[in-house]
Amino acid sequence: MKAKTLFYCTECGNETPKWQGKCSACGAWNTVVERPPERAPARRGGGSSSAMRSIPLNQPKTMAEVDVTQELRFSTGMGELDRVLGGGAVRGSLVLVGGAPGIGKSTLMLQICDSLCRFASVLYVSGEESERQIKLRAERLKVRGEGLRLLSETNLENVLDAVHSLNPDILIVDSIQTLYHGDVTASPGSISQVKECTMALMQLAKGEGVTIFVVGHVNKEGSIAGPKVLEHMVDCVLYFEGERQMAYRILRAAKNRFGATNEIGVFEMEDVGLAEVPNPSEALLSGRPKDTPGTCVTCVMEGIRPVLAEIQALVVPSAYGTPRRVSNGLDHNRAMLLLAVMEKRGGLMTGGCDAYFNVIGGLRLEEPAADLAAAIALASSFRDKPVPSDLAAVGEVGLTGELRSVNALGQRLSEIARLGFTKCLIPKRVHGKLSIPPGLEVIRVSNIREALAALL
Repeated sequence: MKAKTLFYCTECGNETPKWQGKCSACGAWNTVVERPPERAPARRGGGSSSAMRSIPLNQPKTMAEVDVTQELRFSTGMGELDRVLGGGAVRGSLVLVGGAPGIGKSTLMLQICDSLCRFASVLYVSGEESERQIKLRAERLKVRGEGLRLLSETNLENVLDAVHSLNPDILIVDSIQTLYHGDVTASPGSISQVKECTMALMQLAKGEGVTIFVVGHVNKEGSIAGPKVLEHMVDCVLYFEGERQMAYRILRAAKNRFGATNEIGVFEMEDVGLAEVPNPSEALLSGRPKDTPGTCVTCVMEGIRPVLAEIQALVVPSAYGTPRRVSNGLDHNRAMLLLAVMEKRGGLMTGGCDAYFNVIGGLRLEEPAADLAAAIALASSFRDKPVPSDLAAVGEVGLTGELRSVNALGQRLSEIARLGFTKCLIPKRVHGKLSIPPGLEVIRVSNIREALAALL
């Protein structure tokens, strides 16, 4: 007799005999998926007892018995990708790379094959392109790929059979949303299919030591499409950020079991693929206008790397009753907070003006160390007075207009001085002893009014 198929919620696990749009247990929408009929378990008695005893059991081990000598790292051939991964890829790890369409995920995976094939066997599985399309793209990117094996397949069972027959060291799957498991009746890309396929790849990586790179699509909110448990199963989650119309791409780690998650890699999209940007500060400041109101440079920390970024602001009288507030690269709520502080504590009457913020190069600034530079750029545009082109500003702005110190201020000042800036505006009170690089003049101010008086 055929077993009855049940439906279950991927959030809480509640089972229901029929599909429903909203889970009756947890109230989540669009989380009920079909569960395939379970196979009958083998009986413990009779002839199956010897088979059950023959299955080896995984015994617990003490901490001293665990061998970590096999946890080997290897370079992918791209220093920026190795930086984000924590020093290189780890043998037997499962890495998920996500990003918007056309951002460069497949390009990055194909480019690293050129270096990986020199010391390892690589299998590139694509469910979106044929072998001929992949070769044409490799020729355009000047990727030789000697020894690279290509497979255009969407059936997970066929992919696993190819892995077991070829026994590759590295497996690249592009993309996880195109694979389907034969035991799951849902369509490819659904929550249940993505979950089952990722679970099978995770068992392959952990059981046989194959390093797997998986490309994932993103939804309208910018997160990986599929169940949230997908990000919990993998070892590392990388996000490609940046606008398709802009040349620079930023690779950021949202999760990394083998390294830190505060590192970024900067790439530039060229005609022959992605090129590494070892000095992102210099690249992001290229073409900066001089003696122009509404721009200021700050220094933010991306992991252990200081990066200089240009913040621009534009303040114009509003033609409508409700002024517009637009922020690109800065947190919108943080930008509105700075507008209120500058009007209350800085004396800028911006209530009837449209205000626009922009961070050049597609970089997104999240730490409060960029507050002072954004406030100075806003005041510069409002008063139509330029900020000196050789000046940078670093500091957090409070609601009372005071300036607070930030971490790693010495490293920020060293990077500012290295790129030729001669002046830097910092908070008056700093933590610990501060080493000032030679040739850099430090201007200490205690609140936003003193900062505006010193510059404008």
